Amino acid sequence: MNRKTDRRASASTEKQQELIEKYDTESHFRRLSGKMAGIVFFILLAFSLYQLFTATVHQFPAQVHRSVHLGFGLGLIFLLFPASKRNRKRQRIAWYDYILALSGFAVGAYWPVMYGQIVSQAGQISPVDFLVGAAAVLLVLEATRRTVGLPLMMIAIAFLAYAYYGRLMPGFLIHRGVNLDSLVQSMFFTTEGILGTPIAVSSTFIFLFLIFGSFLIKTGVGSYFNDLALLIAGRRIGGPAKVAVFSSALQGTVSGSSVANVVTSGAFTIPMMNRLGYSKNFSGAVEAASSTGGQIMPPIMGAAAFLMVEFIGIDYWTIAKAAIIPALLYFLGIWIMTHFEAKRTGLRGLTREEMPNAKDVLSKLYLLFPIVAMVFYLSSGLSVMRAAVYGILTCVLIGLLRKEKYRPLYAIVFGAVFVLYLAYSGFSENLSIGTALIVAALAAVITSYFFEDNFKDTIEALVDGARTALSVVSATAAAGIIVAVVTKTGLGLKLANGLVDLADERLLLTLFFTMIASIILGMGSPTTANYIITSTIAAPAIILLGVNDLPAHMFVFYFGIVADITPPVALAAFAAAGMSGGRPLATGIISTKLAIAAFIIPYMFVLEPQLLLMDIDSYLALAWILVTAVAGMIAVGAGLIGFWYRRLYWFERVIAVAGGIALIHPNGLISLVGAVVFVLLIVVQFLIKRTAPQPEQARG
Repeated sequence: MNRKTDRRASASTEKQQELIEKYDTESHFRRLSGKMAGIVFFILLAFSLYQLFTATVHQFPAQVHRSVHLGFGLGLIFLLFPASKRNRKRQRIAWYDYILALSGFAVGAYWPVMYGQIVSQAGQISPVDFLVGAAAVLLVLEATRRTVGLPLMMIAIAFLAYAYYGRLMPGFLIHRGVNLDSLVQSMFFTTEGILGTPIAVSSTFIFLFLIFGSFLIKTGVGSYFNDLALLIAGRRIGGPAKVAVFSSALQGTVSGSSVANVVTSGAFTIPMMNRLGYSKNFSGAVEAASSTGGQIMPPIMGAAAFLMVEFIGIDYWTIAKAAIIPALLYFLGIWIMTHFEAKRTGLRGLTREEMPNAKDVLSKLYLLFPIVAMVFYLSSGLSVMRAAVYGILTCVLIGLLRKEKYRPLYAIVFGAVFVLYLAYSGFSENLSIGTALIVAALAAVITSYFFEDNFKDTIEALVDGARTALSVVSATAAAGIIVAVVTKTGLGLKLANGLVDLADERLLLTLFFTMIASIILGMGSPTTANYIITSTIAAPAIILLGVNDLPAHMFVFYFGIVADITPPVALAAFAAAGMSGGRPLATGIISTKLAIAAFIIPYMFVLEPQLLLMDIDSYLALAWILVTAVAGMIAVGAGLIGFWYRRLYWFERVIAVAGGIALIHPNGLISLVGAVVFVLLIVVQFLIKRTAPQPEQARG
């Protein structure tokens, strides 16, 4: 695509930034200038370097490491995130934010400085400990409000109130209550509260993968996804919408935020869809539904997937493999819906002149190597932390290949490093491919420092990764408060039993109530916090009815993500409407319809775990499940859009949706009935094709 066309098709950078700030609370940070900008820059850099140091060189005791991670996060949040949205454009930091920032850093330093004394107290806390712990709780709550929003902070406060006022609770919620000393002690001086599992995952897996994502962006892989999607789908029927689906699926491996994904890929795809005839509401909905699905797309899923590793106690690669089929079905469902909509309205694909040069696009396939390498690292048995570090190093190496002028020099440097490595490895059994990667990456960074600006890109990627992690730090710390209350009061089991009793021990009804709870909790909250809450409260209810841990946790994970496109608070859809010029609520409703697969697939893999590649009886049975699932989504999509091989009558639409749901149902007999309906619908369409209403004429 030429530059002139590209300028017409893309939204302005200013517009993108405005929408991200409007709909993504995590982006409400100050744009500092002057000396403070430099100071904050170096603190962010120090944060990333500290995380890399602990991941590769030396590990501190768990409480010390998590406390330092929290301290960095709190201090930086109060320097970068203002108390009010109205103040975010002000470059100056308020006087009280300096005090809060220093308090945050001090709270983070308390465990490292007082580690010996705290451990020797054997669970008891001094008056000073109490003050520091109480301050930590208050700082976490305020930091959460600033970075994530009011809902999560209010939920955390409600759980604290529940812990303290337990004797006043009604019915099965009553408990003996937790006094203030015990509450503060459990919140900050154990590994069950603020410094518990959620922030443990944030300080290890999540942070490193956020840095990996920042390095991927610096290599230019984000814009390359758009070009690759254009090349694959651009000339097909309704090409621009299919480009949005494909591009967003790839973009999701880089961005863990639905809103950021919408704005990044939507800046390119939405104007293109509008220009070729899609309605503004539909074009925004396609992008919102596709971008939201990015968080469930392996190999790098949303941050909540890394929490699942700790909560369930299985390795990340097992979770990524389990997500493959559901993710593909999700995006296939949106692809089918956009295809039928394009046929219904007669929309064309892109012309040859509007397409990018195939040779240029294919010549940059090397940009996908870090993602391919990450799949190899995760599948080879490496730990998640080690895989993330190797992924970052791979990004550094690949990023240098963008500079054509010095490629021969880089090739010589890399080649020399690996030759020396191979030669020396014969004399030492301690060397590994990881050692070679580290040495090669260091050589690359040093070389690029003298010849190109890659060194600057490396530093900026580290800083951007740390800035992106701040909202995760606050969200996981606040979620730790909730988990501690659930653990200390037994609330999780009480609510799980209550949910099961409400559903009269019926699995489908329990799943339905869990879905509603996950969507409500996910409205306006980050997926990370939503998953932590639902996995400690709702998931146990599903497990009580005999469902395995992985399907139960994946169920709440999926519906927490779907909340981003479910009205009335559909942040991803609202951001897409801001870019398309459509109506936010209408865009949200259409995006929900397009993502109907996301509301069906979780029920499918709970009832049929083989979709998660679990308990596979036979691959023939798995193939039948997949065929019926795809056919079912085709029928449901045709029924909802109102077009298949021709425009459908209203009763045909009803039959198509019912037949599609029957096909998707795991019961073999019901699926067979659905298959018969599916075939009959196709036959009937061809038999009465001439008498049916004709599609609209092609536009554009």
